[in-house]
Amino acid sequence: MARSRRAAPSATSDRPIIMGILNVTPDSFSDGGLYDNFDDAVDHAVSMVSAGATVIDVGGESTRPGAERLPVDKEQARVIPVIRELVARDVPVSIDTMNASTAAAAIDLGAVLVNDVSGGLADKDMPRLIAESGIEYVVMHWRGHSANMNSLAVYTDVVRDVRNELKHRIAELIVAGVRPDRVILDPGLGFAKTSQHNWQLLGRLNELATLGHRILIGASRKRFLGELVPEGAPTSDRDPATATVSALAAESGVWGVRVHDVAGTLAALETWEAWNGGRAPAPRAIGSGK
Repeated sequence: MARSRRAAPSATSDRPIIMGILNVTPDSFSDGGLYDNFDDAVDHAVSMVSAGATVIDVGGESTRPGAERLPVDKEQARVIPVIRELVARDVPVSIDTMNASTAAAAIDLGAVLVNDVSGGLADKDMPRLIAESGIEYVVMHWRGHSANMNSLAVYTDVVRDVRNELKHRIAELIVAGVRPDRVILDPGLGFAKTSQHNWQLLGRLNELATLGHRILIGASRKRFLGELVPEGAPTSDRDPATATVSALAAESGVWGVRVHDVAGTLAALETWEAWNGGRAPAPRAIGSGK
């Protein structure tokens, strides 16, 4: 069957793209249930685009710590109608899924990117689909499903180990026929990672960049940022910390950031961009002789 070959949006400057999170789920850790209604989901996606999102990442299965797997038919019943409507409105869409059949259905509808938290490990058919479709593919560092991932957060040196495991995963995908230039890496903050692990990965992003692939950062509202706000505060109170992480990630040269609060993130990235603009030498005054 024919599949889309549209490219994922690219940054038009040094500023990372903003991937707006659209969880069409009743149980996601931050916004579960807010957008599991079709109209609410579409309206929220459109509002995120208006606020500055470059692409909308639509997901129908929660991957919060401890979450159980969702049957594929239920995942597709949640996401496919929303993707169809957003593509009809010319909204760039990413599909957040570990299931090749869901990814294939989204690609057929016009999705421009597949965001797979398992990096192709959860479904053996995913690498072949990515290779055949030629679509852009986010490969996240992953050690196991959400139900037991906390027990897998054991590393000798988390940055070195994550880098090596991603390098090995990329090699396997290339052998399966995936084009290297279609691969985007995600270090998997919060997935089999402690807070200390997350901060080490963020602080040493330059080491992951040596793999030679674009990097996506998904820190938005995650538990390790919740440690920076008063206990019991709503997850939306983590948005300022998320925006700060996004700006610091931009300074490290990442390709994109995946966030809930698009407007706040855009403001932080525009501030970072303006700050960098101020670093440029002042133009020489005409007739100054200097």
